[in-house]
Amino acid sequence: MVQRAAQVEHIEVGPDRDGQRLDNYLIGYLGGAPRSLIYRIVRKGEVRVNRGRVRPNYRLRAGDVVRVPPVRTREPASTVPEGLVRALPARVIHEDDDLLVLNKPAGVAVHGGTGLSGGVIEALRQARPAWQQLDLAHRLDRGTSGCLVMAKHRGALKWLNSAFRDRRCIKRYLALVAGEWPQTLQTVDVPVARERLAQGERDVVADASAVNAREAVSHFTVLQRLSGLTLMEVTIDTGRMHQIRVHAAHTGHPLAGDSRYGDPDLNRQLRQAGLKRMFLHAHYLELPDQAGDMQVFSAPLDEDLRAVLDKLEQGRS
Repeated sequence: MVQRAAQVEHIEVGPDRDGQRLDNYLIGYLGGAPRSLIYRIVRKGEVRVNRGRVRPNYRLRAGDVVRVPPVRTREPASTVPEGLVRALPARVIHEDDDLLVLNKPAGVAVHGGTGLSGGVIEALRQARPAWQQLDLAHRLDRGTSGCLVMAKHRGALKWLNSAFRDRRCIKRYLALVAGEWPQTLQTVDVPVARERLAQGERDVVADASAVNAREAVSHFTVLQRLSGLTLMEVTIDTGRMHQIRVHAAHTGHPLAGDSRYGDPDLNRQLRQAGLKRMFLHAHYLELPDQAGDMQVFSAPLDEDLRAVLDKLEQGRS
């Protein structure tokens, strides 16, 4: 049970929490309250910042005053499958005093939420006492594997957030797309917007005319052509939700295995070749350390995706 004081609290954000997301701040303040509860009280306006409504991803600033309502719930805190807790440490690519870089497996969310018992961040916090303070510096889709960066303390999170926000990080992905991608199409610069579907889920569309459209730029480089498919390296200037998937589909070359924006017929054919998930892998990440020197991290392609490429290559011979 999570239980706080029986009255509304107003907490002033200190300098050590400057730049932290509101949802992560509340999870810490409320002693591990379920993320679903956090989202609910923020959405209903029970949580306010400087007397105004904000979204869960609002980044706090030193001096902000957060209104926290009395909370009492019998909802269990997020629980993480023991197998995930045991498996993730072996996928750590790099660790130092400031950050941890993980080769995230596909099919695992970066954090728990509605309908999810837990994700990468909860599993890692549970796996090691030294990782209790880990915070996500960016996101990867649940179906995407590869380089994921987490900060080990508040100072590291602030400079990582700044580096991603100011576009001082280079993120490159490997993606298998449908069709023969044209060599002349190297950049897709089309704003994207979220739209709510009838069942309450959110989809993303490439639509510059949408009221909530946001800049999105992706650079595509052809690596290999494979019997009606193209292996691409994709570098993104912006980090919008589903950006690569939406941009690829917008050009008429959707990602292989993408159940939301992809080609169902192609996906069925590729399942016979062993592709059980979306072919999108964050294989390269370059980011500055606190001294400004660049660090490079890479995550090898998972065996399941490598096996699909090998089978496609054999089919060409």
